[in-house]
Amino acid sequence: MLHTVNKSPFEKSTLESCLNHVRPGDAVLLIEDGIYAAMKGTAVADRIAGLNGEFSLYALGPDLAARGIKEAALLEGISVVDYGGFVDLVAEHDVTQTWL
Repeated sequence: MLHTVNKSPFEKSTLESCLNHVRPGDAVLLIEDGIYAAMKGTAVADRIAGLNGEFSLYALGPDLAARGIKEAALLEGISVVDYGGFVDLVAEHDVTQTWL
Protein backbone atom coordinates (compact mmCIF):
# COMPACT_ATOMS: atom_id res chain seq x y z
CA MET A 1 0.00 0.00 0.00
CA LEU A 2 1.12 3.55 -0.71
CA HIS A 3 0.20 6.08 1.96
CA THR A 4 0.34 9.80 1.17
CA VAL A 5 0.50 12.43 3.90
CA ASN A 6 0.02 16.10 3.02
CA LYS A 7 -0.42 17.75 6.44
CA SER A 8 2.31 19.10 8.68
CA PRO A 9 2.93 16.84 11.69
CA PHE A 10 3.07 20.02 13.77
CA GLU A 11 -0.49 21.08 12.94
CA LYS A 12 -2.43 17.81 12.49
CA SER A 13 -2.27 14.21 13.71
CA THR A 14 -2.44 12.90 10.13
CA LEU A 15 1.10 11.52 10.13
CA GLU A 16 0.62 9.73 13.44
CA SER A 17 -2.61 8.16 12.18
CA CYS A 18 -0.78 6.98 9.07
CA LEU A 19 2.13 5.55 11.06
CA ASN A 20 -0.30 3.62 13.25
CA HIS A 21 -1.63 1.82 10.15
CA VAL A 22 1.45 1.38 7.97
CA ARG A 23 2.70 -2.18 7.58
CA PRO A 24 6.05 -3.68 6.54
CA GLY A 25 6.39 -3.43 2.78
CA ASP A 26 4.21 -0.32 2.55
CA ALA A 27 5.47 3.03 1.31
CA VAL A 28 4.79 6.48 2.75
CA LEU A 29 5.07 9.53 0.51
CA LEU A 30 5.26 12.91 2.21
CA ILE A 31 3.81 15.67 0.05
CA GLU A 32 2.86 19.34 0.46
CA ASP A 33 3.28 20.31 4.15
CA GLY A 34 3.73 16.66 5.07
CA ILE A 35 7.36 16.96 3.98
CA TYR A 36 8.17 18.75 7.24
CA ALA A 37 8.08 15.30 8.88
CA ALA A 38 11.16 14.35 6.84
CA MET A 39 13.43 16.96 8.41
CA LYS A 40 16.25 16.36 10.87
CA GLY A 41 16.07 17.96 14.30
CA THR A 42 12.29 18.24 14.63
CA ALA A 43 9.92 16.99 17.29
CA VAL A 44 8.96 14.02 15.07
CA ALA A 45 12.45 13.17 13.80
CA ASP A 46 13.07 10.44 16.39
CA ARG A 47 9.67 8.85 15.69
CA ILE A 48 10.39 8.76 11.94
CA ALA A 49 14.00 7.60 12.36
CA GLY A 50 12.88 4.80 14.69
CA LEU A 51 10.68 3.38 11.94
CA ASN A 52 13.34 3.48 9.25
CA GLY A 53 13.50 0.16 7.46
CA GLU A 54 10.00 -1.03 8.37
CA PHE A 55 8.63 0.61 5.24
CA SER A 56 9.84 2.87 2.45
CA LEU A 57 9.68 6.61 3.09
CA TYR A 58 9.67 9.22 0.34
CA ALA A 59 9.43 13.01 0.08
CA LEU A 60 8.24 14.85 -3.01
CA GLY A 61 11.14 16.93 -4.32
CA PRO A 62 9.11 19.79 -5.83
CA ASP A 63 7.38 20.31 -2.48
CA LEU A 64 10.76 20.43 -0.72
CA ALA A 65 11.98 23.00 -3.25
CA ALA A 66 8.80 25.07 -2.90
CA ARG A 67 9.49 25.35 0.83
CA GLY A 68 13.22 25.99 0.48
CA ILE A 69 14.21 22.69 2.09
CA LYS A 70 17.47 21.13 0.92
CA GLU A 71 17.89 17.36 0.70
CA ALA A 72 20.75 17.62 3.22
CA ALA A 73 18.16 18.64 5.85
CA LEU A 74 16.30 15.33 5.52
CA LEU A 75 16.54 12.33 7.78
CA GLU A 76 18.66 9.44 6.60
CA GLY A 77 16.72 6.83 4.64
CA ILE A 78 14.22 9.18 3.04
CA SER A 79 14.21 9.06 -0.74
CA VAL A 80 13.32 12.14 -2.73
CA VAL A 81 11.12 11.60 -5.78
CA ASP A 82 9.91 13.89 -8.53
CA TYR A 83 6.42 13.83 -10.05
CA GLY A 84 7.39 10.92 -12.28
CA GLY A 85 8.51 9.03 -9.17
CA PHE A 86 5.17 9.82 -7.55
CA VAL A 87 3.40 8.26 -10.52
CA ASP A 88 5.72 5.24 -10.36
CA LEU A 89 4.89 4.74 -6.67
CA VAL A 90 1.16 4.81 -7.40
CA ALA A 91 1.63 2.31 -10.24
CA GLU A 92 3.76 -0.01 -8.05
CA HIS A 93 1.15 -0.27 -5.29
CA ASP A 94 -2.27 -1.86 -5.60
CA VAL A 95 -3.86 0.55 -3.14
CA THR A 96 -3.20 4.20 -2.32
CA GLN A 97 -4.41 5.64 0.99
CA THR A 98 -4.50 9.41 1.27
CA TRP A 99 -4.32 10.68 4.85
CA LEU A 100 -6.10 14.02 5.15
